[in-house]
Amino acid sequence: MWNDPVAGLLSRATELLEAEFAGLPEAESGLDLNAAAGVLETVAHRLGDNYPYFHPLYAGQMLKPPHPVARTAYALAMEVNPNNHARDGGRASSEMEIEAVREIAGMFGWTEYLGHLTSSGTIANLEALWVAGQLAPRKRIVGSEQAHYTHRRISAVLKLEFTSVEADACGRMDLNALEAELRKGDVGTVVVTLGTTAIGAVDRLDEVLALRERYGFRVHVDAAYGGYFRLLADEADGAALSHGPRRAYLATAQADSLVIDPHKHGLQPYGCGCVLFKDPAVGRFYKHDSPYTYFTSKELHLGEISLECSRAGAAAVALWATQQLLPLTSGGEFARGLKRGRAAALELDRRLRADGRFEALACGAPELDIVVWKVKAATTEEASALAQRIFAACASRDLHLALVQLPLFWFEAASGSKTELVTCLRSVLMKPEHEAWLGRIWDRLTAASAEVQGE
Repeated sequence: MWNDPVAGLLSRATELLEAEFAGLPEAESGLDLNAAAGVLETVAHRLGDNYPYFHPLYAGQMLKPPHPVARTAYALAMEVNPNNHARDGGRASSEMEIEAVREIAGMFGWTEYLGHLTSSGTIANLEALWVAGQLAPRKRIVGSEQAHYTHRRISAVLKLEFTSVEADACGRMDLNALEAELRKGDVGTVVVTLGTTAIGAVDRLDEVLALRERYGFRVHVDAAYGGYFRLLADEADGAALSHGPRRAYLATAQADSLVIDPHKHGLQPYGCGCVLFKDPAVGRFYKHDSPYTYFTSKELHLGEISLECSRAGAAAVALWATQQLLPLTSGGEFARGLKRGRAAALELDRRLRADGRFEALACGAPELDIVVWKVKAATTEEASALAQRIFAACASRDLHLALVQLPLFWFEAASGSKTELVTCLRSVLMKPEHEAWLGRIWDRLTAASAEVQGE
């Protein structure tokens, strides 16, 4: 199914881990191996009812396979099953989390910060907006209408008003519309998205920060999807970032809080999010008394700076191990993997623009590694129906794309209402292997399109 070159290393690493505890008296597990084998065989068959997320022909949603070292380190850590809430439950994994988060913060140019891992990007964003509400109570949260839908839901949970700001024709937050909201004087936090879910658009963080100087508000950066592209901001070749996104990423050091998901581009298993705060003093909002938890060490317990209690220490171990192998450095192997996925996206976009059957985004090439396109047709309804049929025809050829509804006016030949939506095809080319497989992806897409359109 997949080539896992480090699978054999797990047994050796397990032996070394068991040797660390060799002084303990032996304890029988009582496991019925025959029964366990039967259950696991059933599990293997049940798991076959999935799309092949690990394969380059899966080019649909934001699903990137964990690195083999991440999987192996996670499995190894599960021999201990550490809990990173307190050092009682995860001494080694707590230290690994602190070190791994330090490297992520350094990628954004942060040296003074408060941060930790979370079980998801949703929880990371919840913590960021919770702190924002503590610092600016009863003030509004605003973000682009293309920001992730959970920001509105999180704000409702926190009893904070959320206002959506209109997006421009490139899917970015419209800064004129934002300033109109800022003039009302009751905005406490602006959510800036670096990599929208729909098309990977990058809000212009540098320009939002300029507005902060005039209106005074917190800036929270949701870089759950696109955060790792900060590593490409210092590069200038064609597969690196264009001017606007580059300036936005270079400005991340000035944000008040930031979220990134290592379980997206960071090659980690689910779930692994990360939240960072520029001002370490926000830790005061987490302060609480626990009569049974924080006594084994005077060092910081991660539960003292987190809303979550129990968290998988194995997630921290996997992240730490991956970053040891693939450091977060500009020009390094990890960054080159991002460039390969982006190069694949740029090439797919180029081919789509040259093919008379499709319409690409009017604003230009993808800003990250997500490509969307509309099928040309006489009506919006026909275009949407054709997209759905091509989606199914691609799947029958083992090419798995995604569908997305987007404003019609975003596309080259469109005009009229800004509220009319059209169903489009969407591809997230986030695997480095997508660059080498782009030709085969294109062959399947064009064959599926010819079949559907009767060519």
